[in-house]
Amino acid sequence: MADGGAGAGGRPAFLGVERSLSGRTWRQRPADASLVRHHMQALGLDEPLARAMASRNVGADEGAHYLKPTLRALFPDPSCFADMDAAATAIVDAVKRDASIHVFADYDVDGAASAALLIRWFRAVGTEASIYVPDRLTEGYGPSARAFDTLKAGGAELVITVDCGAAANEALAHAAAIDLPVVVVDHHLMRAEPPRALAVVNPNRPDCGSGQGALAAAGVVFVLLAALNREGRRQGLFAERAEPDIRRWMDLAALGAICDVTRLSGFNRALTGLGLKVMSDWSNPGLHALLKAAGVEPSEAKVSHAGFILGPRINAGGRIGRSDLGARLLSTDDATEAARLAAELDALNVQRREVEREVTETAIRRVEATGAHADDSPVVVVAGEDWHPGVVGIVAGRLRERWRKPVIVIGIDPVTGVGKGSGRSQPGMNLGRAVQAAWEEGVLLAGGGHAMAAGLTMHRARLNDLVAFLHARLAAERVEALADDVLDIDALIEPGGASRDLFEAFEQLAPFGPGNPEPVFALSGVQAREPMQINGGHIRCRLVAPDGGGLRAVAWRCADLPQGRALLSGQGGLSVVGRLKADDWNGRRGVQFEIEDVADPRMA
Repeated sequence: MADGGAGAGGRPAFLGVERSLSGRTWRQRPADASLVRHHMQALGLDEPLARAMASRNVGADEGAHYLKPTLRALFPDPSCFADMDAAATAIVDAVKRDASIHVFADYDVDGAASAALLIRWFRAVGTEASIYVPDRLTEGYGPSARAFDTLKAGGAELVITVDCGAAANEALAHAAAIDLPVVVVDHHLMRAEPPRALAVVNPNRPDCGSGQGALAAAGVVFVLLAALNREGRRQGLFAERAEPDIRRWMDLAALGAICDVTRLSGFNRALTGLGLKVMSDWSNPGLHALLKAAGVEPSEAKVSHAGFILGPRINAGGRIGRSDLGARLLSTDDATEAARLAAELDALNVQRREVEREVTETAIRRVEATGAHADDSPVVVVAGEDWHPGVVGIVAGRLRERWRKPVIVIGIDPVTGVGKGSGRSQPGMNLGRAVQAAWEEGVLLAGGGHAMAAGLTMHRARLNDLVAFLHARLAAERVEALADDVLDIDALIEPGGASRDLFEAFEQLAPFGPGNPEPVFALSGVQAREPMQINGGHIRCRLVAPDGGGLRAVAWRCADLPQGRALLSGQGGLSVVGRLKADDWNGRRGVQFEIEDVADPRMA
């Protein structure tokens, strides 16, 4: 670390940190000075907050809507989505003729929320639609010919796929061949040629001009509900019943957006923020029951509620339990059923955490014994027999955070030798494209995804071939990603100045996520006092400045990493970066510092 050195992108390294203990460069988040002044004057903001807004690319004419977003100002015309009008017409026609409608959903939170949105709209117009969620282990992801045969044999007259289907060209061709009408509502990357269907609504299809590619599937479905209301009015569907007020279901759209880690900008950010306000009423029986099962008291809903309390429990059904539990929970109006489903999901989540812990620990030992995490290779691929396919994605994410390079974790069936894997990537490295290319080259049985995540199926015998292919494919991207592996910082603060007022001022920027990152603060010259390692490899301590000002702090899963060892040593003079969190334990209304990274100025 050299004081005053140039960081990534030619900007000075913040606090001179060119290489932290996690290997990253620190730099101040860039902001246009004239835009900062504009936000200060037009909105009456202090400089740090105005600077944070400018650094998040909030334009001069966007500040008011950013701070107080409304659907009226930001809701897109549904017709700007390719095939949206065709989808709405097909669905309303099916409702009017009392057709048997089936919602085919993915097994994750976004799929469950998307399905529940449609089920609730159908119920509001007097139609009971059915839910079909494929089993992760026996059916895999998305539509299949077998699933469509099952639905056809069961009397389905219209199938609506949500959060899946846009790339299932072969399965959709089979549905067309057996005369099963399908509407696809998705957000995943797809081939240039859309599948055969009545409509394919996807803001990420090449010919869609909506500009709403950041939406999760639940967000796309929410726009579809607006289109359905409009088409319903045109066809007289509400002559004898009230038009559904879709705003009461925004909590489900927010849940999908947060748990699918979508880009929170523009309309998607507004929908998520307003959806959290709806969620705060906890009027959805399933969400309320799940909160209770988790032992959490109802309060103002935050991103953390969706991402760390509700989401993992909903996902547990698809990962290691029954795949339809989440969709059923979010769509039920029966409090008794909601309580039963929530209890089942909470129990499954406990099991999931234990399975995840075992796989994570084994994978870490296996990789670090070989040094594959620390060499110049662009990706880590680790496989093990009987690793549950439902947790490999979570484990890949944990290891990606630990080693700061893309990681693919594969669970192999010891009988068939077939492995199912999931990968998580680093910014600047398109893992999904590389996995797709490996499938096209015949290395994989199936594979694809997007830039930051990918899934695959392969035979154990091709494992070395996959490693070699990915190393060659991603080598150049790794060089660029390393140069840009930085931690952007919003402001330097003192431990004594980390007040609740400062926290609440920056909370005006919420909800946080990709595209609208949570504010990151730096502390300089602090000592970790009274450090204590707790279960899970976490560390609690007090960060104390030379003037005696202190701040309660926590660092997650780092006790065996360089930054964790520095904290546990109790040494002084550290630079620390992290985020302010509310600390309301026993009504104290304080703040806590969640440590992201540590630098030791003595290490050059």
